[in-house]
Amino acid sequence: MIFPDFSGVQLKLGNAEGKKMVFDPIRRKWLVLTPEEHVRQYILQYLMGSLHYPAALISVEKTILVNNLVKRFDIVVYNREHKPWMLVECKAPEVSVTEATLLQALRYNNTVGCAYWLLTNGHQTYCADACDINDIKWLSALPAYNS
Repeated sequence: MIFPDFSGVQLKLGNAEGKKMVFDPIRRKWLVLTPEEHVRQYILQYLMGSLHYPAALISVEKTILVNNLVKRFDIVVYNREHKPWMLVECKAPEVSVTEATLLQALRYNNTVGCAYWLLTNGHQTYCADACDINDIKWLSALPAYNS
């Protein structure tokens, strides 16, 4: 398990029509602050701020086709050649990261084709190096962005 230090993460928060909102810097819009969105925004800010993943090479909640079904991944980070590099699957804090979470990420990854898989609920964070699909390694830290 990985323990990201979210202490320096600052979210842009607001209220609209009695609902707590958060500003997503990638999608450039205000969103309702659901528990899952909270996790998604924290990991986004951590990747960009602490690990210096380039914002211009990150997509959030894009539609993909998985087994002829329309699905949306949480986050994909692209390498400098604009090829998918890391797939991030976020869950609400009260939802445990389990084998079912991994299977969901793997289904998405069959379409997206990332070398790294990151699974998190904000409390439990796991990252796999799948650069060699025959030798998947679970990491003790998130990879530096240098692709």
